[in-house]
Amino acid sequence: MATSPGILAIDQGTTSSRAIVFDGQTRIIATAQQEFEQLFPEDGWVEHHPEAIWQTTLATAKEALTGAADRDIEVSCIGITNQRETTVVWDRITGETVYNAIVWQDRRTHAFCQELASRGLEADIHARTGLLIDPYFSASKLAWILDHVDGARQRAERGELCFGTVDCFLIWKLTAGRSHATDATNASRTGLFNIHSQQWDEKLLKLYNVPAAMMPQVKDSSDDFGDTDRQLLGRSIPILGVAGDQQAAAFGQCCFEAGAIKSTYGTGCFVLMNTGEKALSSSNKLLTTVAYRLHGKPYYAIEGSIFIAGAAMQWLRDGLGIIDSAAESAALAESLTDNRGVYFVPALTGLGAPYWQPKARGAIFGITRDTGPADIARAALESVCYLTADLFSAMAADGITPASIRVDGGMSQNNWLLQYLADMLDLTVQRPAVVETTALGAAFLAGYRAGIFNSLEDLAASWHCQASFEPTMPAANRQQLLAGWHRAIEQVINIA
Repeated sequence: MATSPGILAIDQGTTSSRAIVFDGQTRIIATAQQEFEQLFPEDGWVEHHPEAIWQTTLATAKEALTGAADRDIEVSCIGITNQRETTVVWDRITGETVYNAIVWQDRRTHAFCQELASRGLEADIHARTGLLIDPYFSASKLAWILDHVDGARQRAERGELCFGTVDCFLIWKLTAGRSHATDATNASRTGLFNIHSQQWDEKLLKLYNVPAAMMPQVKDSSDDFGDTDRQLLGRSIPILGVAGDQQAAAFGQCCFEAGAIKSTYGTGCFVLMNTGEKALSSSNKLLTTVAYRLHGKPYYAIEGSIFIAGAAMQWLRDGLGIIDSAAESAALAESLTDNRGVYFVPALTGLGAPYWQPKARGAIFGITRDTGPADIARAALESVCYLTADLFSAMAADGITPASIRVDGGMSQNNWLLQYLADMLDLTVQRPAVVETTALGAAFLAGYRAGIFNSLEDLAASWHCQASFEPTMPAANRQQLLAGWHRAIEQVINIA
């Protein structure tokens, strides 16, 4: 008989679904993970099978629950965190999807977004949503589905179809269709949500020609999203916390104070800084987003989005076959004393902040007859640090100058990468004791609603630094390396 309460965190990511059970002291009790297929039907298109998202989520949740039960932990609530912007449309009655999930990395709506920008709409859209006009966000993906799937628009107008980001789709599936809801963080990434009024924006729904009947209810990040269907997990469990993956990571990193900043290195890289109750606007193409919403009150953040980070390691492994695992990249990088003039611009799905070049393509510069796998692996790791430095330069231009940064995500286990990052940023880089901060943030939100955690101050007291990396590189070396990087970036942008 289980004797201790636990929290199931569902972490539905871009390349895999994971489930982690935490106990009331935020210790990891059980984990499960499954990768799923990435679909690339045309150049610049990225899709997922919605059923693969669902089945891997369900399977890992069951496995983690079983592992927790074996250790006398009974899960009392569920938190969900998810790949953001990825767009799903399904039948309100049957749950059958009308098209594959269009992934956040997908660039098929570039021409449509250009047409909107050419009409001078970006300033108004940015003022309402905090976002730019870009294929990255859900709005143009949803419009594409309605315009290109036979009968979809007519069905949507009749109220037969639901729209949702992945969290919303999973909530609907887990509750057997009883709850069509999302949270404010995920809503803020669609391009259809007014982050100031905290409502779906009627003008933007009209602009993208999206029927309002499709849209989910927007709740707090720590809220009652419904109970799971008893048949799915053996019993009914309340879903009490939801946040997009980057906001969940910031919550898991206890970035509760204005000025607190984190950077997550997963499939992509995302820097997010809490700005408190003020929605600050960047003049340098950073995004304004909802960090979390509690008790009906939104808290905001400035964010920089890099589309390819860990995905570059996956490409080196699966696409080029020059490494057997992501962990191998660190050893290859350490085998070299410098980068030997090789730069890799990982624009495999365009460039995000601060460049926003959706048509950019990846490139490797400085190759010679002597270039080998170690050079390319090191260049891929370095690129993540250079892109992060570009984000911090944009933040500095906006008047934001942090003294340190908290990091997380799979790549944060790489000590070589974190030391290079500290050198490129000229900042202290801190890695927490629990690096699964995305899942932890979802658990925090659910546990907060359930009363397992009493306050944000209690959560903040649980954060511990496991390792700290201080900059050691001379400024002249840093500037020389960044200059080489910016020459490479310029060439990629010029040929886009």
